[in-house]
Amino acid sequence: MNAKTLLITGASSGIGEATARAAAAAGWQLALAARSQDRLTALVEELGADRALAVPCDVTDWDAQQRLVAQTLERFGQLDAAFANAGRGGSPGGFAGGDVAVWRSLVMVNVYGVMLTLRACLPALQRSRGHLLLTGSVAGRVTIAGSPYSATKWAVSGIGHSVREELKGSGVRVTLIEPGMVDTPFFDEAKPDAMQPENVAAAVLYALSQPPTVDVNEIMLRPVTPPGG
Repeated sequence: MNAKTLLITGASSGIGEATARAAAAAGWQLALAARSQDRLTALVEELGADRALAVPCDVTDWDAQQRLVAQTLERFGQLDAAFANAGRGGSPGGFAGGDVAVWRSLVMVNVYGVMLTLRACLPALQRSRGHLLLTGSVAGRVTIAGSPYSATKWAVSGIGHSVREELKGSGVRVTLIEPGMVDTPFFDEAKPDAMQPENVAAAVLYALSQPPTVDVNEIMLRPVTPPGG
């Protein structure tokens, strides 16, 4: 098949799910990874099993990440882009009173999990001269008082810039996607003034759609401040 292949972690909801739909509409083949087998299966049925593959994956598990890439290559023959999107939100309490178990999970998913995705995908991306995208955050570019979550997203910003330097001359492009507040399952209540996942997916597809000579390093997007906000 001539279609290019995109791997997405955290694909069962939010930004990952919206990106999967947008990429499918743009003609991409998809390897979709998340912990939720049921949601992944439903998404593959919606997009078409001929063009989408569901792979249950805990991004903090190195063996699972390796299997994800191996199954992608076995099914589609090539990996052209990888979107390291899986992540989780924090909890109240700041550094003085936060839940240390949540801190560990934040670091494992938002930082270690991203690093494992890079490690698993990069050999295939280097062969295809492909594209690596990472979900950072505005929270990884500004100081937020007492926010371990923000600290993990600062780490993702650092990972993105660092791996770009490592890959110079390889032909692999690296893009940091840095949204502000998005109305996703991160939040217990709907956020009507936030962006929608589809807004972020459009930014991902913009970066992917550029010619091979153009490397979109960063896309930062924020919701418009409402009147009186």
